[in-house]
Amino acid sequence: MQRFSTLLCCALLLATRTNALSIPRPTSGSALRLSCSPLKQSHENVSSKRSLTHLAAVEGDFDPEALSKSVESIKAGSVKARLRALYKFTRPHTIRGTVLASIAGTVRVLVDTPTFTLADAQWSVRLPKAIIGMVALLLGNAFIVGINQIFDEGIDKLNKPFLPVASGEMSTRFAWAAVLTSGIVGPLIVKSFFPAVLFKLYMAGWTLGAIYSIPPIRTKQNPILAGLTIATVRGFLLNFGVYYAVKDAIGAPFSWSPKVSFIARFMTAFATCIAVTKDLPDIEGDKAFKIETFATRVGVPKIAKGATGFLLLNYAHAIVTGVVNRSAFNLLPMVGGHAALAAILLFRFSQLDPESMPSIKTYYKYIWDLFYLEYGLYTLI
Repeated sequence: MQRFSTLLCCALLLATRTNALSIPRPTSGSALRLSCSPLKQSHENVSSKRSLTHLAAVEGDFDPEALSKSVESIKAGSVKARLRALYKFTRPHTIRGTVLASIAGTVRVLVDTPTFTLADAQWSVRLPKAIIGMVALLLGNAFIVGINQIFDEGIDKLNKPFLPVASGEMSTRFAWAAVLTSGIVGPLIVKSFFPAVLFKLYMAGWTLGAIYSIPPIRTKQNPILAGLTIATVRGFLLNFGVYYAVKDAIGAPFSWSPKVSFIARFMTAFATCIAVTKDLPDIEGDKAFKIETFATRVGVPKIAKGATGFLLLNYAHAIVTGVVNRSAFNLLPMVGGHAALAAILLFRFSQLDPESMPSIKTYYKYIWDLFYLEYGLYTLI
């Protein structure tokens, strides 16, 4: 089983490097679109172009000409263009996090359950249920990010003009159809195939994700509530829910283990950091629409430094946890692995230019990469 875990870890690490979206090409049009920002725009030099090539996993296609052609293709009835717009609508970088959390959580359960063997897994029963569960998670993810794009269309025209609703690749009517379908089918799947406690957890995440964007509550307008919402959904509910679901699927009783407790704490803290740093590239649009974030309050440089310090403390917490509780963790990945990721974080922070928007977006993308890599370590600790 340890060999199986190692192979899955390699797959997780490779998955973090996949680039499902096309590499954006900076053009004069994209430079003009961003000219309202006081931050330095360096689209015309080589280093900027190199930075922008790293944004695809998080940010998408910045090329106005490509977006215009896509809109024209959709109006002409292109199915391929519509499917691409729908894919962009689901925000692939968030899907990647959900998929990795599910795979890592499953591996963790199998490794921690000595009575389970691959030979006796009853794959004909359990594999379809696992696939159904993954579909439900992805539908929940699509519902949350989709409803955000509908209510943030005006802001996204400034901050994220490549998103399909903001760019015109997807009509508001079609976006609502996708959101309502995801928001109804996902809960129905969980209600029909999984225990009541999982349905409650799923609906808790569904509700928090909805009120994050929908007026009058719209928790994204308050930086503290926004951070708590994202941390709860992506940090605790997702990781605990996957672990509980897999335990239930293989017929093993649920019990808190040091490793599950650790990942719930660690990823909740990490998701809190993502909730803050996600606003770094969006500062101009947030100011224009009077969305209060920590970035608009205190500025990009201070938030970047604070977020980096917070993540370093999170990595220190992981290292101390491994040293103090040696009997429960494998020291090499728990201590050495987290020390290595902390070193990567410091290196990436040293490359950050807080006055350059491409540099800010690249740094945010690297934080997501570290988030993904943690799930690789989780299968080995």
